[in-house]
Amino acid sequence: MANTAPLQAWICQCTQAVSATRGAVVQSLWSGYGEIVRYHLQGGGASAKGGEQVILKHVAFPRRMDHPRGWSGRLSHTRKVRSYQVEMYWYQHYALQCEGHVRLAHCFGVTTLGDEHAMLFEDLDDAGYPLRPGALSREQMHACLRWLANFHAKFLHDRGEGLWNVGSYWHLATRPDEWSAMAEGPLKLSAKALDARLNGAKFQTLVHGDAKVENFCFSPAGDVAAVDFQYVGRGVGVKDLAYFLGSCLTMEMQIHHELQLLDDYFLYLRQACLRMQPELDFDALAQEWRELYPVAQVDFYRFLQGWMPSHWKLNRHTARIISSVLKGDYDGSPFNL
Repeated sequence: MANTAPLQAWICQCTQAVSATRGAVVQSLWSGYGEIVRYHLQGGGASAKGGEQVILKHVAFPRRMDHPRGWSGRLSHTRKVRSYQVEMYWYQHYALQCEGHVRLAHCFGVTTLGDEHAMLFEDLDDAGYPLRPGALSREQMHACLRWLANFHAKFLHDRGEGLWNVGSYWHLATRPDEWSAMAEGPLKLSAKALDARLNGAKFQTLVHGDAKVENFCFSPAGDVAAVDFQYVGRGVGVKDLAYFLGSCLTMEMQIHHELQLLDDYFLYLRQACLRMQPELDFDALAQEWRELYPVAQVDFYRFLQGWMPSHWKLNRHTARIISSVLKGDYDGSPFNL
């Protein structure tokens, strides 16, 4: 990635800037697969929708794979390569459909230079979304729930052509190594059944696939924009919801607030479907997705048990959800710990 001249020329072409100067690295991509860099623009009038800087997501596949958790095999590499292809396809063919429904960074273009990929975005800091809180306020949680509800309503029944056949980075078909690493027991034996229930649902949409706190950017007024669409694809919306709430709730918060937040999501989803899917039998969708919410939770916990069994999300509350779902008697009520 030493020679930046071709990238700079392409950035100028995309933004109509006279020149583009490399700035600070925003962050490295997972497992050393490239970096996200800010570029400063000069001249051109139409550059960056009036902004003076843009964000480049520059994917350069490493010669030596080095996963921080040790998952560095060929399957892991193939999955990551596919994820960047999906993300580029998403921005080329789907992202514009989100306008007026959910906010994401405007993409100026995508390209492949040799064996490297590049995606060029508006700088969400410039666009009024500079906040990246580690812990969310109640209002910020609700902004994310509304974003997810509107996203799921918009893409209900979409076939997701060109995206992942099954959205989310942890689904079983793409994680056989982690499944093999699981301790023997009921959860490992039930993995295929859990996966089949989620994939066989009647009401499918597109899921973001990595809807964690870190992939949402906030404005001071409380609005939210989402980034990182590497794992977008078909699925039930509650997969995103289970993963999002798991990323921002402690065990105690999950016990006391999860059910109310689940209700709030379905309220926002109903409102969004009335606008975008007026012919939909929403009550049937809500019943199916509510029943699948704990299944989606346990499916993610299944991945964690193979990937990192010491993860903080695997706790007493998690264990009771897993046990009850596998026995078929979990009704969604809070557990008395």
